[in-house]
Amino acid sequence: MDVFSKTKRSAVMAAIRNRNNRSTERTFAALLRLHRISGWKLHSTALVGKPDFYFPSQRTAIFVDGCFWHGCPRCFRPPRQNASFWAKKIARNRQRDITVKRCLHHKGIRVIRIWEHDIEARAPRIRRLLETLKASSRKTGRRVGHP
Repeated sequence: MDVFSKTKRSAVMAAIRNRNNRSTERTFAALLRLHRISGWKLHSTALVGKPDFYFPSQRTAIFVDGCFWHGCPRCFRPPRQNASFWAKKIARNRQRDITVKRCLHHKGIRVIRIWEHDIEARAPRIRRLLETLKASSRKTGRRVGHP
């Protein structure tokens, strides 16, 4: 049983932002700045799926996926209330992720997906990604600093 009424739960879920979230995008942007990685754009509207971060010179799109909204196999716990709605919603999100990835791959753009829990935990995968991005920005001759 949910601790909120149906109306209150709806308001809580509607208030969750799809951009500029503190736990995902803002944290990853801060990591990029901390490691002096430049050359990225936020929410590039020129690309399908509007990647959270796009490195044009490296043709790399990075999506930072929230564990709940994208159905993380490690963290996702489906809500008990309105279960069929949420199952369909998460399935549509995951299918859209696959479609966007295929479309970007066809355009020669590398797609990297990062789970919210990896950023929060500063997982080794994030450290390796940051090192790779830093090395790539040096190879392309981009100035190292803020975007």
